Amino acid sequence: MAERRRHEGTEGPGETRGAALLRRLPEVRGRLTPDAALGPLTWFRVGGPADVLFRPADEDDLARFLAACPADVPVTVIGVASNLLVRDGGVRGVVVRLGGAFAQVAVEGERVRAGAGALDLTVAQTAQAAGLSGLEFLSGIPGTIGGAIRMNGGAYGGETVEVIEDAVGIDRQGRRRTYSRDDLHLTYRHCGVPEDVIFTTATLVGRPGDKAAIQARMDEIAAARAASQPVRARTGGSTFANPPGEKAWALVDKAGCRGLVVGGAQMSEKHANFMLNLGDATAADIEALGEEVRRRVFEMSGIPLRWEIRRIGEPV
Repeated sequence: MAERRRHEGTEGPGETRGAALLRRLPEVRGRLTPDAALGPLTWFRVGGPADVLFRPADEDDLARFLAACPADVPVTVIGVASNLLVRDGGVRGVVVRLGGAFAQVAVEGERVRAGAGALDLTVAQTAQAAGLSGLEFLSGIPGTIGGAIRMNGGAYGGETVEVIEDAVGIDRQGRRRTYSRDDLHLTYRHCGVPEDVIFTTATLVGRPGDKAAIQARMDEIAAARAASQPVRARTGGSTFANPPGEKAWALVDKAGCRGLVVGGAQMSEKHANFMLNLGDATAADIEALGEEVRRRVFEMSGIPLRWEIRRIGEPV
C-alpha cells in the first residue's frame, strides 16, 4: 500500500505555523496533526501546542519520516508526559508521540521485549504474570519504557540500568541501531545516547520468581506511592533529582518550600519534591515555582538542585 498522509485541520498558506510546516514534511502512514494541543496530553495539563504532532504507524514509518524530514525542522519525542512540562508558547517543529504499535510487550524465557511506548506498569505486570522477578520497581514509575531508558528510571530500590540488556533506537537520519547496556551509558537519571535518538524497543531481563511474592512486592510499592505521593493530582512526578548523598525532598523541606505557591502552582504538602497544578496554573507558574525552590535551596545549603522534570518548548 502506498504511503499516505492523514492530518487534521487546514494547511493554507499563512494560516498557522503548523499548516506551513506540514507542507514541508514527508508523507507518512501514521497521522500528522498541525497546531496540536499538547497540554491535555501531559499530567500537568498545561502548555502550548506542537507545530505538528506525529503519531507514527510503526517503526518503519518513523524511520522513513526521520530520514526524509528536513534537517532544519526540530524533532522532539514525548511519552505519556508524566514527567514533562510543556512551556506555554508550545514546541517548534515536530513532536513525536509513540502509540499502540510501540506498546507491545512479550516474554521470551527470562527476557521481556517491550516497545518504548509500553507503560512501565504494564511491563511489570507482564513480568509478574510470567513469574519473572526483578522488574517490580517499574510498577512504581508512572511512565513508559522509552522514558525509563532516557532517564535511567528508577524507584523503590531498582533502576533501569540493572535490568536492561539492550535497546533499539532510530537517529535523526532514520538509521536504526541496537545499543547494548554499556552503549547506553546509563547513570543516575541520565542516558548517554544523543538526544536525537528515539528509542523504539528494549530488552529487559528478569529472573525466575514466585508469582505471589512478586505481586506482593508490587502491592507494597503501590501502597507506598499512594501513602507518600499526590498520585491523583495534576503533577509531574519528582521535580528534582537527588544530589549526591542528599534527598531532594528533604532539601526542599528544610528550605521552607513545602506548600510554597507561585500563581496556580504549589509544592505538594504531601511530598515536598512534587509540584502541583492547583487548577489554573500556567507552565510559567510551574517553572517559576521550581526556579524559586532551586534558589531557596541553594541559598540555604549551597547545593544546586537539578531538574528531573523535562522542560520543552518556548515561553509565551
